[in-house]
Amino acid sequence: MSRTRSVATSTQGVHRRTVLAAAGAVSLSAGAGYALRPTDSQAATTAEQPVATSRRAAPAPLAPYSRGTTLASVAAPLSGSGYRRLGDGPGWKRVVRDELAAPKSGRAGRRTTLAAFVQFTDLHLMDVQHPLRLEFLRAHDPHAWRPHEALTVPGAVSLVERVNALRGAPVTGAPLHFVMTTGDNTDNNAHSELEWFMKVMSGGRITPDSGDPRHYEGVQNSGLKLYWQPGSTARDGDKALGFPYLKGFLAAATREVRSPGLNLPWYSTVGNHDSLPLGCYGSHGDPYLTEAAIGGRKLMSVSAADARKLQDTIKKATDPKGVGYRDFLKAHARSMRQVTPDEKRAPYTRADYLKAHLDPAHQGLGPAGHGYSSANLDADTQYYAFRVSEDVIGISLDTTDPGGHYEGSVGTAQLKWLDRTLKDNKDSYAVVFSHHTSRTMTNTRPDPGRPGERRHNGAEVVSVLSSHPRVLAWVNGHIHRNDITPHQASGGRSFWEISTASHVDFPQLARVVELVDNKDGTLSVFTTLVESAAPHRTDHADLSQTGLAALYRELSYNAPGANKALAGDAVDRNTELVLKKG
Repeated sequence: MSRTRSVATSTQGVHRRTVLAAAGAVSLSAGAGYALRPTDSQAATTAEQPVATSRRAAPAPLAPYSRGTTLASVAAPLSGSGYRRLGDGPGWKRVVRDELAAPKSGRAGRRTTLAAFVQFTDLHLMDVQHPLRLEFLRAHDPHAWRPHEALTVPGAVSLVERVNALRGAPVTGAPLHFVMTTGDNTDNNAHSELEWFMKVMSGGRITPDSGDPRHYEGVQNSGLKLYWQPGSTARDGDKALGFPYLKGFLAAATREVRSPGLNLPWYSTVGNHDSLPLGCYGSHGDPYLTEAAIGGRKLMSVSAADARKLQDTIKKATDPKGVGYRDFLKAHARSMRQVTPDEKRAPYTRADYLKAHLDPAHQGLGPAGHGYSSANLDADTQYYAFRVSEDVIGISLDTTDPGGHYEGSVGTAQLKWLDRTLKDNKDSYAVVFSHHTSRTMTNTRPDPGRPGERRHNGAEVVSVLSSHPRVLAWVNGHIHRNDITPHQASGGRSFWEISTASHVDFPQLARVVELVDNKDGTLSVFTTLVESAAPHRTDHADLSQTGLAALYRELSYNAPGANKALAGDAVDRNTELVLKKG
């Protein structure tokens, strides 16, 4: 049995590697002695890709600290029943996990920092007025539509504000090197959502609205009792559960939001909701769905029986190309409502996604392309490698399957590239990033663009990673739940798989990850969860940008059908993950 225990970290100064990481960019060219050597065909990264630079460390030691993290406090429901308000709940203690190596005493005084970064995942920025959304599935499944969905943009901006306020890494005090998003940055593969995502991360003004700029057109002012109607005094299903009447909510939710942008470099990993319409249908195969996305008709209500049938086809992946969904929409054409057409809602392609990241207008603090390069455009790929610090490389995978369905896999070319990249950098530690978890890479449907290429599941990716002794962690999302899994192979080779909860479902988290050398034959991976900067307690009269971000969290907690276990267990939250030094 594993032994876990809560620990308190001790004060730690800033070490040599921290200073090196903070000092500035270091070239990945052969002259600098680094082994990242991508090929044009695999479009990994360019030889000139810089180190993930970071803010300089403060002159005085910052660590350890807990303020602004879930070590100090976590949003929690106050007393009562029905619709529950949130307040300051007790923090989550740090837990040591020793399944892969035994922790040795005195390591806190010996350790040096290898790297520190932040993970965002599953932001699901939503154009909630988009005609192709599946809100009507709520007739069968209460959680198929959530009352807080109109507030994803102010919620994400508040998360950016939290990271900008962090005082370095919570355990070591090392400057944070970068932020990595691990997919489902957008929700419905729409150009409107992609523009909002780029501005949330790099800074800018965002109007989370589409269609008629004069007023909202969607399910929340439809008069349908199936959905929370915040601006109406009429009783609906959610108000029956205690949801409030909030005059002016929709006008506030669609007005301009300002993002300061991250004060760190940031990198991007793609998810199924970024690549596939509705996160599940094969890439842009049906012109009817493309036209419907930008058109002026929106389906808002179907019978519970019809909703169940459509949801079953999605869950069972029996309609990966969306042909059945097209026929479903045609069959319900008379039930559709008029909305204002908008070309900004058009689905974006893989090339569009890459070009948005390469656009200098969205560079922020860099790096240029946020990991992607022109080589990715040339090769039509969305995976790459980059050097994090002197001793660590990062690898971003594309685990989405263009053939359709929300579960993932990788093609043979990418799996071979992963193995080769790890071999070429065998003297560096590695952190691998992806959207899907190892257990959700079960979809090996062929890629229509590469019909002769085999697709590989999560177990095969684990096998490759386990064959390289200096892989420390595989960081991912997709499941919207905190979950940390040890992987151990023969010969003592091992790594940790770190899956982090989303920022769309409660408890709405991001994760700080610190990699340290304990100088005793072991390494530790510290994980610390953070919430957005919005206060836990809401003021329903406050519809400011900050007030909406706080409301976003409260509504997500109360969403009918919401899974209350997404925070995971204590061993999946704030942790020290020990492993043997490879």
